[in-house]
Amino acid sequence: MKKTRNHPVALPFLFLSEMWERFGFYLILGIFQLYLTDTAKGGWGMDRATAADIFGTFIAFVYLTPFLGGLIADRKLGYSKSIIIGGILMGIGYIGLSVHNLTVFYSSLALICIGNGFFKPNISTLLGNVYNDDQYRSRKDTGYNIFYMGINIGAFICNFFAAFLRNSIGWGAAFIAAGIGMFLGVIIFSIGLKHYKHADVRKPVQDGDMPLSKIFSIVFLPAIVVGLGAWFIPGNIFGSDSTDAFIFACIPILLFFVSLLVKADTKDRRPMAALLSIFAVSIVFWAVFKQNGTALTTWAQYYTDREIPAVIDQPAQKLYLVESVMNKPDSITAYDQEFRIIRDAAGKPVKVWAKPVYFNNMAPEKMPAEGQSISLFNTELFQSINPFFVITLTPLIVLLFALLRKRNKEPSTPTKIAMGLLISALSTLMMVGAVYVCSNGTIKASPWWLIGCYGIITVGELFLSPMGLSLVSKLSPARITSLMMGGWFLATSIGNKLSGILATLWDTYDNKANYFLVNFLLLGGAAAVIFLMLRWLNRIFKEHVH
Repeated sequence: MKKTRNHPVALPFLFLSEMWERFGFYLILGIFQLYLTDTAKGGWGMDRATAADIFGTFIAFVYLTPFLGGLIADRKLGYSKSIIIGGILMGIGYIGLSVHNLTVFYSSLALICIGNGFFKPNISTLLGNVYNDDQYRSRKDTGYNIFYMGINIGAFICNFFAAFLRNSIGWGAAFIAAGIGMFLGVIIFSIGLKHYKHADVRKPVQDGDMPLSKIFSIVFLPAIVVGLGAWFIPGNIFGSDSTDAFIFACIPILLFFVSLLVKADTKDRRPMAALLSIFAVSIVFWAVFKQNGTALTTWAQYYTDREIPAVIDQPAQKLYLVESVMNKPDSITAYDQEFRIIRDAAGKPVKVWAKPVYFNNMAPEKMPAEGQSISLFNTELFQSINPFFVITLTPLIVLLFALLRKRNKEPSTPTKIAMGLLISALSTLMMVGAVYVCSNGTIKASPWWLIGCYGIITVGELFLSPMGLSLVSKLSPARITSLMMGGWFLATSIGNKLSGILATLWDTYDNKANYFLVNFLLLGGAAAVIFLMLRWLNRIFKEHVH
């Protein structure tokens, strides 16, 4: 018996399942580079470029596997079973990262990548399906925005858990907490199964659909072979073995999507072309946005004034949410002027007798007396700024679009995406300003520059990311909805890898303003392209969305 309600009863279960899954995932991302580069408290002691390359490759494969996971769910497993399998694999992977062994480390990353492939596209598709009932269809965009807010509640709270656990116990405890969060999400999803059982319908194979076995043989097998071949090519073409392998492995998959477009009938070809065009420009957004875990983490760690205001110092210390640094010499890892680890001939970090690196670019008037300590915000807490803005701004954005809808002035979904790219481009100029104000890192910048950057790009994100998921659900031919959702995540994957490539170049820019200007040009160019396509995209949108 149907009840009159604004949103389906399935929404809170999917909301909470995704919230706890993202709690684990973003906890990992918030401390990933810090853990890889740490030399003092049990981290891996890698250089920043290597850490950025691993980070970019990991988050790339995390979003590449949904292509496969969406396909298997569409044809074989169904969405609910795929989500549960994926959640369990990710939970095991998160906990595995607590083991300080390189083989276990990479195996755990692989489990997370595979698990996310089963979980991520299918919970998004299931959400879209429950909104396909006539009474909810008009609120699909709002539903995705609410769902996206759930993602960011998990992303917001996780960094406080990470700071508390790594300060009070160690890195391993933080990784175990991520796994517990993931398993909690699986339990909540399982409890709510009855509310989305009707939406968990596998699509029948139709004439012209490629059999799953054929997709494996002509897409994934070539991708694996080509990727492995690129890995073992002597030297590097694109900077590292992992980058070579990833880029070449993507080629057969990209060709597969092109073949889907070419073979589609007239009815499906135009909406598919529109989707693929939006996928292409969204790559640039993710290439810049995902630098929050690399370049912006570096900026927060070494270039930002992280000193805690006296009024909250004592409570924060009691909650283990602070790092304490003492202004006196000690045996520490040596850093150069660019805050890169200095290594000996064997590649091991050099130890020197000096003050903590935080004081290297501290303004003289803020320097504590010799022997005194100051309390600093943990670097990963800056990763909670973006989800905080998502949580606070989402209701305002939803309200804005609701008011515009009442006046029949709501922008189309493609227009929202175009506006999101343009707004995001402006965020990089905030960091250009930060570089000039702090004399290119000679002194520390105010944290408000980073907060402002995150605030602006969050508005762009809210216009683009949930709208992208919604657009796939609206325009995709019904039998390949999950597959096209996988295409959206493939675009995200490529952008994520590019973010890692861009971040590896951080140390090659003497003037960090130029680094951020490159990001501005990338986003500005992508915005220009989509605005040029906007009339065509809106025409297709009106033709296929009712």
